[in-house]
Amino acid sequence: MRILVVEDEKELCESIAKGLRLDGYEVDTAFDGEEAWEITSVESYDLIILDLNLPKMDGMEVLKNIRKEDNETSILILSARGGLKDKIDGLDSGANDYLCKPFHFEELEARVRSLTRRRVVQNNLILECGEISLDTKARTVSAKGSELSLTRKELSILEYLMLHRDCPVSQEELINHVWDGSVDSFSNSIRVHISALRKKLKAALGYDPIINRIGQGYLIGGESE
Repeated sequence: MRILVVEDEKELCESIAKGLRLDGYEVDTAFDGEEAWEITSVESYDLIILDLNLPKMDGMEVLKNIRKEDNETSILILSARGGLKDKIDGLDSGANDYLCKPFHFEELEARVRSLTRRRVVQNNLILECGEISLDTKARTVSAKGSELSLTRKELSILEYLMLHRDCPVSQEELINHVWDGSVDSFSNSIRVHISALRKKLKAALGYDPIINRIGQGYLIGGESE
């Protein structure tokens, strides 16, 4: 996945880029609006993280210029402009998400995973992990070739874990991206659904493919993992 970070505060820009590179992304940087527009005119990215308060060309103008030429690339606005009108204007102008400064890097990582996940789902209709296969279009799951009967929440949890199989997924992340924040972090709802999902997978596979890493989150793998 290729990401462009557009931020005029160079220290912050490089810090974000460094963190995302450690997460396994290929990251380029730009420090002003004109540079960002020039780069996006010739390079292709899966995601653009875009500040609005940029020198030479305002971030909103950059956003509108990109959207005139490209409706596919995901754009995450990262800005100190936190007013409701700013958010509405940004989203109406074509941004896919809006995160206000100051922010926690962990939340930025979660937003990035969510946006890049959408592109993965669009390009890869069948997800596979060990002996588990998930058809993201038909919304069906099979284990060892046999179709499983999962609830909508169980299937969504499994899909998210399979899309992020290389890193543990925290309970808070599941709240934000599977429950859309509709339950609080102290709710037992997540544990109940994951427990039910694990039982169904274990019955079909003969082993539990979901690992609970204490203090980190849930990770899905094969029997040998």
